[in-house]
Amino acid sequence: MMLRKMRQEEFPAYRDYFIEDYSREIMLNYGRSSEDAITQAKQELSRSFPNGVEQTNQELQCIEVNRQGLAQVVGYLWYSIDRQERAAFICDFYVAEKYRGQSYGKQAMQTLEHSLQRDGIHQIKLRVAFHNKRAFALYETLGFAVTGFNMAKNVSA
Repeated sequence: MMLRKMRQEEFPAYRDYFIEDYSREIMLNYGRSSEDAITQAKQELSRSFPNGVEQTNQELQCIEVNRQGLAQVVGYLWYSIDRQERAAFICDFYVAEKYRGQSYGKQAMQTLEHSLQRDGIHQIKLRVAFHNKRAFALYETLGFAVTGFNMAKNVSA
């Protein structure tokens, strides 16, 4: 298993996955309409990656494994680094459904941690959706601790 920088030609597949997945999370967690959630997901991705993976201060990596002698992308890892705080923030972490339960997520996080340590980064931060119990359990296993709760309330007329 390895993490490697995403290539520009791989970005459209990531974009399609991200918009579908993140808009679903926005609808579930914030009660937004499908149309609004898709618009918000597209805008966030466009702000962070206006030119795809080229010339950005974000790190977008592929989780790649060797399966039966072939390199295969099984997921994605998007994070940003705050050098002043010596911290990284994971924006998106995804292992495709058919590859879950095979330790790829755990290996990817451990690989990221070692890479960040070598680069002088001392903390990894992330946000977990309330309903994502599987991810929460993985992060707990890896030593992450809850530091707060995000809360929201819709106010409508």
